Amino acid sequence: MRAAWYTKTGAAAEVLEIGESATPEPGAGEVRVRLHASGVNPSDVKSRRGRPDRPMAFPRIVPHSDGAGVIDALGAGVPEGRLNERVWVWNAQWQRPDGTAADYVVLPAEQAVALPEGTDFAAGACLGIPALTAWRAVTLAGPPAGRTILVAGGAGAVGHYAIQIAKLKGARVLTTVSSPDKAAEARAAGADAVIDYRREDVAARVRELTGGDGVDLVAEVDLGGNAALLPQVLRLGGTAAVYGSNTPEVTLPFGAYLFRDIALCFFLVYELADPVRRDGIAELTEMLRAGRLQHRIAARFPLERIAAAHEAVESGRVTGHVIVDLA
Repeated sequence: MRAAWYTKTGAAAEVLEIGESATPEPGAGEVRVRLHASGVNPSDVKSRRGRPDRPMAFPRIVPHSDGAGVIDALGAGVPEGRLNERVWVWNAQWQRPDGTAADYVVLPAEQAVALPEGTDFAAGACLGIPALTAWRAVTLAGPPAGRTILVAGGAGAVGHYAIQIAKLKGARVLTTVSSPDKAAEARAAGADAVIDYRREDVAARVRELTGGDGVDLVAEVDLGGNAALLPQVLRLGGTAAVYGSNTPEVTLPFGAYLFRDIALCFFLVYELADPVRRDGIAELTEMLRAGRLQHRIAARFPLERIAAAHEAVESGRVTGHVIVDLA
């Protein structure tokens, strides 16, 4: 099979290799998926780029955790009915050496989820990290119905889904963006109000939009950048669902958090508890079946141009998902 891999970390064009690799066979409880699309996420790019304090976990890594395709082989114990099933996959490369940047991937059967008819493979390759992260962020503090939620970075891959999911679940949604074009994207996703953080005072606008009370929940992509802002936009007793930070260490204004009774809740989509993940998958599946989720594919590349796909994500200039096409 064709595959892309790296044996050392560094710049995409310098370390990513493409060639032939042995086609894997599924073991007991596993399925093999003939991949049609592989999603490139910021976490994939960061892992490939590497850090001095974090050596590679395996000698050779086929990148990417998200993808979609068709089950073409079954391991012992997997029901025959799953053969030829259209699926999307999650955590393909999490704590494993072989991800979805290849013609085939083998993984536990539960990590291949039925992809509803009407949802194409490129959209399926966007679900594992971005859509599940968005779902968890807006539901972490309880049912969103009747609440006001601020989605930080509403034009990003996670933010775009978070706006939609929160609205579908009955929330009022405010969001922050960095440009008029991104504001239009966020409004198209269903945001009730959009705040351009480069041109507006976010805290003042949130107070204005909430009658001075603040929001019930913030879906936070960058705690390091927004630590001082959160107590200014959250209501008394509000919650920040934190799934990212652009800095490894964060300084918090303790008093501001204390006197606003703010809860900081952290989560990592790769490590969701099984019951939580099952709930998220079930709800996303219902939304997909109903055709109620928009999927914003910004750029597509063949496997032979995987380095360019990684560079597109790293550039920060792409608004939406980057997909590597495999079939």
